[in-house]
Amino acid sequence: MRGWMIFKRMEDPEPYEIRRFREVAEERGIELRIISPEQFDLIVTRDDRKSILIDGAYEPLPQFLLPRMGAGTTYFALAVIRHLERLGVHTFNSSQSIEVVKDKLYTQQILAESDLPVPKTMLVKYPVNVELVDRQVGFPVVVKTISGSHGNGVFLCEKKANFKDLMELISATKPNVNIILQEFIARSCGRDIRVFVIGGRVVACMERMARDESFKANFSRGGEVRAYEINPEIEWLATESAEILNLDIAGIDLLFDGDHFKICEVNSSPEFQGIESCCGVSIPDEIYNFIKVRLGIF
Repeated sequence: MRGWMIFKRMEDPEPYEIRRFREVAEERGIELRIISPEQFDLIVTRDDRKSILIDGAYEPLPQFLLPRMGAGTTYFALAVIRHLERLGVHTFNSSQSIEVVKDKLYTQQILAESDLPVPKTMLVKYPVNVELVDRQVGFPVVVKTISGSHGNGVFLCEKKANFKDLMELISATKPNVNIILQEFIARSCGRDIRVFVIGGRVVACMERMARDESFKANFSRGGEVRAYEINPEIEWLATESAEILNLDIAGIDLLFDGDHFKICEVNSSPEFQGIESCCGVSIPDEIYNFIKVRLGIF
């Protein structure tokens, strides 16, 4: 089995997930090549098989492609993924689903349209009508950029005064940035659930808890993690979200809301160091197993 993984220019040290994908691929005899978008060149031509180059040279096409840029997927990276899809390369996830999930507002619109429970969400319009925000969403309120991951671009404004100050700062420094507001679910302050879905099946579930007074529970920010029992509601919300958004691989974040849950965010390229540390699962093995089935390799 031969595949490519698209990832941003390699960091030092190599990220945990990339290292795990590489190690498991070597153990299983899978030929995996990690390529950054900057290494590609696209040429639109009728001779499709010679329309994509890596480091200036033509390369045999892989059997599968694993994009691993998530919310950081640029237009150029999306163009590369689309091109490979049209050349017949099996892509997990598709360019369309990655582009949809990058937009947090659009994701919430799609899930709400399908009658799934989501926090009340509002798109910011400048100048911001604070009284309208108070009536429709209320305070405290969560402020988010349209695209982002690892808890970046997410703020909690507990009072109107904090919110006004933040909106004035954003308007003065980045007046064209798109911002959404989301209702604050107090029961879930500093804790949430990450559900990992592969091929329509929940493979692991963990609870994330903030170590300090932060309301963000991300493992990448130092949050604690522990395995969480998968009940029918969690399984249905996670698998239904992935199916609606056409995601083969997904990280579904759920907020505690009384005795039930609301869907906070959906990730197309979820990290998994935390979930592997507490759930006794090998995510790369699960993903490679799924790809083998999809490719008809037994």
